[in-house]
Amino acid sequence: MQKTPATFAMSEFDHRYNMLIERFASEPEPIFESASEQAFVWGREWGCNSDVGRLRVVLMHRPGEEMRVVDTLPHIPELNAFGDPTTGAYWRGNQRPTLEEQQAQHDALVAALREEGVEVVYLKRAAAGRHKSIYTRDSCIGIKGGAIVTRMGPRIRRGEEAPVTETLAALGMPILRTIHGHGLMEGGSFAYIRPDVAVVGVSSRVNEEGARQLEEVLAVQGTRLICVQIPGYRLHIDGGFVMIHHDVAIVNPSMLPFVFMEELKRLGIRMIPVNHEDPSWTVNCLAVAPGRVIMSDRVSARTQDALDKAGISIRLVEYDRVGLGGGGIHCSTSPLVRDPI
Repeated sequence: MQKTPATFAMSEFDHRYNMLIERFASEPEPIFESASEQAFVWGREWGCNSDVGRLRVVLMHRPGEEMRVVDTLPHIPELNAFGDPTTGAYWRGNQRPTLEEQQAQHDALVAALREEGVEVVYLKRAAAGRHKSIYTRDSCIGIKGGAIVTRMGPRIRRGEEAPVTETLAALGMPILRTIHGHGLMEGGSFAYIRPDVAVVGVSSRVNEEGARQLEEVLAVQGTRLICVQIPGYRLHIDGGFVMIHHDVAIVNPSMLPFVFMEELKRLGIRMIPVNHEDPSWTVNCLAVAPGRVIMSDRVSARTQDALDKAGISIRLVEYDRVGLGGGGIHCSTSPLVRDPI
């Protein structure tokens, strides 16, 4: 009698393969941002979970030949500015400082940061003609575990994204997201309030799609993102709000929505307002540690006294020549590593 061949559910190879993969299964823990995982895979803990934790590594760019484009811009009298609509390059005001003046002030800021124990990393290069590359705050955002490469708004800044990506990759810093599609995002309009709450200012430089992509990344880390509208044609939230201690912020109330300031009060944030005696870039300062701040040497005595009473230690640096280009100390520094708080 002829026997019917047996029918098997799987081959011996498949059986052994399945048992092997089951025994050596994937492991989602520890999570990507954990200290052990960061050190094992990426060599160190990267990123920031606040704007005030002790600053360890910062990204900067010393102004160079890309600034020469400013000297070629025609004057636009009705705007009190220089600009070329065909290239999108522009310069506010009627003063164009020399490259040497800007380099000297930038070098002094770098020296101050190094004396505060901060490692300064320079961009590997500046995109040709992108004269705002000095404002590295805008081209990437350091968050817990890595960085977000942004997508710049105006034509003259588009192109800064590639050099910052090259620099972060060379450092070995993980890039958690690159803003893409129709999204627009510039880092000067993002701020941590505390590790579990952050804010983004929607403006002509940050659209809702860019904010949505940012929110998506932060949500994975358990950080709530508050979206606020920046009034008028103001660009970034760091013109009106910068955290300088765990529960202290320096603010310009005329540049912030009322509902946002009320939310800051609910979160227990004490606001120190600037006044009419302060230069425009006073708020645009940088915390190098909780309660330790580098800021413009033009800050008024009244604001210095208010900061002192709040327990804030300040270090003053001259930065007005760089400020003529549209950004201050905060704009010129992009934190890559801060001690967690």
